[in-house]
Amino acid sequence: MRAHWGETLMGFVVLAFAGVFLAYALGVTGGGRSGGSYEISAKFGEAGGIQAGAKVTVSGVKVGSVSSVVIDPKNYMAVVRLSVDNAVKLPSDSTAKITSDGLLGGNHITIAPGGAADDLKPGGEISNTQGAVDLFGLIGQVMRPKSEAPAAPAAPSAAKPAADLPEM
Repeated sequence: MRAHWGETLMGFVVLAFAGVFLAYALGVTGGGRSGGSYEISAKFGEAGGIQAGAKVTVSGVKVGSVSSVVIDPKNYMAVVRLSVDNAVKLPSDSTAKITSDGLLGGNHITIAPGGAADDLKPGGEISNTQGAVDLFGLIGQVMRPKSEAPAAPAAPSAAKPAADLPEM
């Protein structure tokens, strides 16, 4: 009977540790609560594989996520809808840029706030954008040997030989 009390006590200790860990995790992540968010959009010429759920950062701090990525049938640009935390007010002249998390990492969107006095409204659009850079394409260009253009034949010399020049 005494062994059963020990097992029961150990079970309560494990549950207490699990509760402490859960409380810590909810405190760090905000507990899944959100103070609300608003949607804005940005158009990119090259989306670089950005996907819904990718993070949106300002100065390296996550302020939202990508809601959706669709193509505009009129101009074939990628329209990216961003869900940004209500606490973050972005100036209307902010710049959105698709950046990579590293060579093997995914892509995310970085927003550089502008200096305008008015803020982007819900449903607004960031007009200053910079699409993704094809990193592997750049590496390939550097690694491929460049072919040099053949040298042009030398032009005949316009100078006359010294024998043909009059003496002074």
